[in-house]
Amino acid sequence: MILDTKSVGVCDAIENARAHITGRNLRYYVYTFGCQQNEADSEKIRQMAENMGYLSADCSESADLVILNTCAIREHAQMKAMSLLGTFKSQKKKNPNLVVGLVGCMAAKDEIVKNIKAKFPFVSFTAEPNMLHRIPEAVLSAVTEAERTFIIGEDSGNIVEGITQKRTSAHKAMVSIMYGCNNFCTYCVVPYVRGRERSRDSSAIISECKELVRGGVKEIMLLGQNVNSYSSDIKFPELLSRIAELEGDFIIRFMTSHPKDTTSALIDVMKKYSGKVAPYFHLPLQAGSNRILSRMNRTYTRERFWEIVQELREKIPGISLSTDIIVGFPGESEEDFLETLDMLKICRFDLVYAFMYSSRVGTAAAKMDGHIADTVKSDRLSRLFEIQDPISYEKNLPYLDSYVRVLVDSAEERDGERIYTGRTDTNKLVHFTGDAVSIGEFISVKIKKICGFDLIGDAVK
Repeated sequence: MILDTKSVGVCDAIENARAHITGRNLRYYVYTFGCQQNEADSEKIRQMAENMGYLSADCSESADLVILNTCAIREHAQMKAMSLLGTFKSQKKKNPNLVVGLVGCMAAKDEIVKNIKAKFPFVSFTAEPNMLHRIPEAVLSAVTEAERTFIIGEDSGNIVEGITQKRTSAHKAMVSIMYGCNNFCTYCVVPYVRGRERSRDSSAIISECKELVRGGVKEIMLLGQNVNSYSSDIKFPELLSRIAELEGDFIIRFMTSHPKDTTSALIDVMKKYSGKVAPYFHLPLQAGSNRILSRMNRTYTRERFWEIVQELREKIPGISLSTDIIVGFPGESEEDFLETLDMLKICRFDLVYAFMYSSRVGTAAAKMDGHIADTVKSDRLSRLFEIQDPISYEKNLPYLDSYVRVLVDSAEERDGERIYTGRTDTNKLVHFTGDAVSIGEFISVKIKKICGFDLIGDAVK
């Protein structure tokens, strides 16, 4: 069911909080861990804070409201968030009115919320990912009654529309088109912390994108845990088509995709709207061994994955491909790992994001036999990059002395020279110099030097 902010009481909570906060010069700060979906959620959190009357703080030390938007996908991110959370105990002593909240994926895990209740009394509230619209209610309780609020296990599966975002960029925007996941990969906690798949109505998404383009946005990133399984009144290929048909000079990207939902229809849309849909595809492989893919519950084979890669390259020449790899999954033998290295040589990805397997409580993989020693995982990760790094460099070679379109993202002074940074349509990172260059505009850059992961050049008028 699609609800709006009014129907779930968000507006009333914001107005009541605003009556207590406005004029007191109170400030907020938001930490973000994890994926781009969390980044998009944090933009909503910032806007809710400002709607309540809070002002933006430069750092958490000067804030009266601190919110940690957390990730539970990998253990490192979770440990980092908990370590940071502990530092606010002393800040609470200095500022008794400080409100501290922990939200996001970690806040959907019972054991973490129980730990916070018992050992972190200075934490005012928690809210699981699908209940972020209740943050104003929790803040109001903390500010007016000093009550602690723990919002967990209350996910109704509904989508709440109408929560605006305080976007961090004027020329790039993230648009969530769906939430949750139905895949239940054996290593992943997403279905447990973000719930089952729910897709927004296409009309709301298209309307949002239209307003963004009218406002000058040059890049729209469509987000979902499994974006190409989007299914509302239309399917993802049709949604992509309708957004691409909007008037304006902008480019569309999307992530993350699942190989099982990567269809010929989707690839055909990318080809048809090549001027609008970026010639870039992030396609997670995770492992090159069919045996390990089965243990991961990925529901495709290495042969099917290679077919998708071939179709992408045949229909969209010059497309850039990146992937995810998990090294050291439980039961991964040396032979299994060699099959992963073989897939790197066959597919020749432009970029690989590789990680050592991290056991997550509550997942099927955590209970499997055959867990791999960290020393073995570390060795395999190093060997993987020994194969991949030269491939990434070779995939960049064709850009040398070529002219590429770049969307300018940022600039900084280095050794007395102004260096700009942006990305090509194929998602290659570019550093370049130039005169009269404007952030947020498409420009032409001549590439004069290539590196393994980025390109260096000069802006061309």
